[in-house]
Amino acid sequence: MKTILQAILAFLTKKIIKKYQPRIVGITGSIGKTSAKEAVFAVLSSRFNVRQNVKNYNNEIGVPLTVIGAVAKGKSVFGWLSVFIKAFGLLIFKDKDYPRVLVLEMGADHPGDIAYLVKIVKPQISVVTKVSATHLEFFGTVAKVAKEKQKIATCLDSDEVAILNYDDPLVRKMQEKIKAGVIFFGHHDGADVRAIELYNQGDGMNIQGIKFKIQYNGSTVPVFLPNVVGAHQMNAALIGAAVGIAFRMNLIEISQGLKNYHSPKGRMNVIAGIKNSLLIDDTYNSSPEAASAALSAASSLKIQEINRRVAILGDMLELGDITEQAHYDLGKQVAEDGFKLLVAVGENKEHLAKGAKENGLLNILTFDNSEAACDEVQNLIQNNDLVLIKGSQGARMERIVKELMKEPDRASELLIRQEKDWLQR
Repeated sequence: MKTILQAILAFLTKKIIKKYQPRIVGITGSIGKTSAKEAVFAVLSSRFNVRQNVKNYNNEIGVPLTVIGAVAKGKSVFGWLSVFIKAFGLLIFKDKDYPRVLVLEMGADHPGDIAYLVKIVKPQISVVTKVSATHLEFFGTVAKVAKEKQKIATCLDSDEVAILNYDDPLVRKMQEKIKAGVIFFGHHDGADVRAIELYNQGDGMNIQGIKFKIQYNGSTVPVFLPNVVGAHQMNAALIGAAVGIAFRMNLIEISQGLKNYHSPKGRMNVIAGIKNSLLIDDTYNSSPEAASAALSAASSLKIQEINRRVAILGDMLELGDITEQAHYDLGKQVAEDGFKLLVAVGENKEHLAKGAKENGLLNILTFDNSEAACDEVQNLIQNNDLVLIKGSQGARMERIVKELMKEPDRASELLIRQEKDWLQR
């Protein structure tokens, strides 16, 4: 039934795209896709009628649903029939309000995923955020991940635009395979769209966000991203700016658009915690590179009032043969980055703990799962602690964030996976 549903959705999606001819921005990468999508949406929606994926609609079902403007209907036959009726309505009648731009996040859990998606909804502007060790259980090597991700850009024609991460050698190398024009974003010399002069904005433990400048073609504009920390969070704004430039927007328009950017839930968001602690909620998902960047960001925050830096880390999933070493290395970084307490959660807790212990950190606690950790974690936090919480989706580390929030009644507003179906799992 899923195969039949997928085929029908693909057919209808192609017809709708052909009829309305929206400009399509396709975004993929191992990390940072959703943040990039939000930044692109913030920039473009200041001038155009734009639609973006909702929730995690970035696969063979979700992307067509975004084009149609519908939501998944589970196992409801009548629900899916209503989706088909809506799609046929778009084809039979002319919807004057149909979006002029579609911003589509495209995920790749298995080989062939990107190739399939770009055949249905071929972008005119393609973004590759980063390539790292994700879904290795299915891809085997990072090189194979890169080969799949680059298909979002190799499908482009010569008059279209690829936006690539200059700081990532695997992504930068994709230029060799691309016919389209290329705009590089990054922090290093050589990037077309660069971030410079980063600093955190706030007073003591009251961090309000990060402020920096975007530089392009000799001009600079200031940008402020609210309620987030971490230099790697600037990449979302750089991508938004690069896409804006591809749409011939100027830097002032782009900066104004980015004022409407809101970091997605569970992506390095700063939340007030119990005992005047400061929580960094990065619980949407995890991978070795993303977790390393989160630790670096938390360790580099310069706040005199901080008592201790605490890392509460859950499993990183779908890493295949590198699982044990990746968790060991992450535990090692916890120790080297100056964290005073590690709380390791999940099946790989012992590998995390071993990496930290063998590199000098002795204050370590382990729990089998996030629910078990919730029973104890409040007692572990001291006044003015800075607490990073991160893990893969399956680790459900957002439960721990809720346990430590100063205002847990705001969980549905601030945290990921607070919908009824998730809470019941």
